[in-house]
Amino acid sequence: MSQVGIRSQGVYIPMLRLALGAISGGRKASGGSGERSVAYFDEDAVTMAVAAGTNCLEGIERSTVDGLLFASTSYPYREKQGASLIAKALDLRRDVFTADFCDTTRAGTIALRAALDAVRAGSLQQVLVIASDARPAPPRSPLERNFGDAAVAFLIAREEVAADFAIHVCLADEIRDIWRTEHDRFVRSWEERFVVEHGYGDNLRDAISRCLQRSGLQTSELDKVAVYSPDARSHLGVLRRFGFESNRIQDPLFGRVGNCGAALAPLLLAAALEEARPGQRILWANYGDGADAFLVQTQEPVTGLVRRRGVAWHLARRKEFSDYDRFLAFRDLYPSDADRRGGQGVSATVHFRDRNEDISFHGQRCRRCGTEQFPFQRVCFQCFARDDFEEVRLSDRQGKVMSFTFDYFAGSPDPPLIVTTIEAQGGARVYLQMTDASPNEVKLDLPVEFTFRKIHEYGGTPNYFWKCTPVRNPL
Repeated sequence: MSQVGIRSQGVYIPMLRLALGAISGGRKASGGSGERSVAYFDEDAVTMAVAAGTNCLEGIERSTVDGLLFASTSYPYREKQGASLIAKALDLRRDVFTADFCDTTRAGTIALRAALDAVRAGSLQQVLVIASDARPAPPRSPLERNFGDAAVAFLIAREEVAADFAIHVCLADEIRDIWRTEHDRFVRSWEERFVVEHGYGDNLRDAISRCLQRSGLQTSELDKVAVYSPDARSHLGVLRRFGFESNRIQDPLFGRVGNCGAALAPLLLAAALEEARPGQRILWANYGDGADAFLVQTQEPVTGLVRRRGVAWHLARRKEFSDYDRFLAFRDLYPSDADRRGGQGVSATVHFRDRNEDISFHGQRCRRCGTEQFPFQRVCFQCFARDDFEEVRLSDRQGKVMSFTFDYFAGSPDPPLIVTTIEAQGGARVYLQMTDASPNEVKLDLPVEFTFRKIHEYGGTPNYFWKCTPVRNPL
């Protein structure tokens, strides 16, 4: 029987890093021990998932993906499937199988197990699993210091497998340690010692012990151990009991990224696989209302994973962000004159009609003369042929700045609003906002790529479209 495992992976960590000293010290504070990743004001679990999925599918024909499983504890909607929205943004097939996994930090590993089972059973051939979180925490709380924002994607398949899963241990536990109800704006936590000892510690130790017992391996025979943790201290406390050597423990990324919820355990595995060689064994474990533990074995194709934009690439692509007041504004926690929650939002009819343009970011190519244009229109502006177009995907192309302007009166949480005209590869010109950029780096012919972001939020409903961002190569 052929192996089933990870064929490809993709990572997305927002560029902004908030100094932990700013959280405790208030506005423009500095110092403190480390930093955490911060989603920009136009990012959330959906936009980060699209970015990670795009990275994962680079060089892979998207029509071959027939399943998408989305895991998150911070998806903006309470009743609307996130996986279908992400599949549309990634321009996957109409008949792709989609499902959401939520309500626990273990959602990412649960979704991955479901994908493995589906591919092994033959009901699906290639499944994209994406875990993404930007968890809300009370301002200036210990949770806010520990949290971070990120997304990770794995493509599960039978071919070109870089890592397979030899053993899986799953434990369920009922404990009220970390939770958020329908009416809670922020994640809530019980007393820290109780959470760590009776929730995290007991479950992780049990899952790891069972996994080692089933594998027949000693800790010294493992090349790496990558384990979820609510904080750095708890992480070391659990692993030391097993005698793991420090050089075999995957960096939990506290003080650099933070606890990114359902995406943390997948992020640590992705980081371990970036550095792995063929034939290695990785113990991978996750926690949340129980625990999961996997024995992961790397294969020859694992060497190809490092060529993608991985954890190391994103850690190097960072921008210091120490203004805590602006961070609160990004999270809609800071009072302002403009209430972005008001209004009726975009018409559902308009959204339905324009979803290929707005969500999948399709342009059109004239079948007569080959001219590409955006948005859709009935007459080609080059040869004047009428209603003779084919749709083309623009989202995975690059482009260059043809014109730009700075708008200081648009009510952006991070002024000025940068508005551009971009010429995409192929010739289509698109009017877009620019994000993750400062005015002093914007210039004509600046190379850009496209990123899926929030445009605004009215009536409590997020509305998404594509923006451009400068092409960066930090490594």
